[in-house]
Amino acid sequence: MAELFAGKPLINHEGEEVVAAEVLKDKIVLLYFSAMWCPSCRQLTPKLKRFYEALKKEGKPIEVVLVSRDREAEDLLEYLGHGGEWLAIPFGDERIQEYLRKYEVPTIPALKLISASGELLADARGDVQEKGKEDPLGVFDNWASTHSLL
Repeated sequence: MAELFAGKPLINHEGEEVVAAEVLKDKIVLLYFSAMWCPSCRQLTPKLKRFYEALKKEGKPIEVVLVSRDREAEDLLEYLGHGGEWLAIPFGDERIQEYLRKYEVPTIPALKLISASGELLADARGDVQEKGKEDPLGVFDNWASTHSLL
């Protein structure tokens, strides 16, 4: 993760800056491209939150980083609060546009599983929507083994 987030902070669910290299170290990372104004996003967000919380409860090394398409900083913080303890790229940060291009995200919501070096490994939205509620550990373990993440 160091390369992808080098030298730039993330924010936590309380809006406080955190050092990305520290909070993402040895974690499987999902980039969640979303916005509070987006109806489809508001349908996926609770599913992703349940999935994330189930994995965290089991001690799995996973983090969600919100890449917000919200139009105001206050909207980003409010929406981030709906995700529980997710992280986010700060409002207006140039990485938002960079990652939209890099991970070829034409529409939201999008959920991308990325490697420690920032390589796109999988589009994870379908896994979370279709199997995340019934078998979050199975989804996680499949990602970890398929992509040699742990």
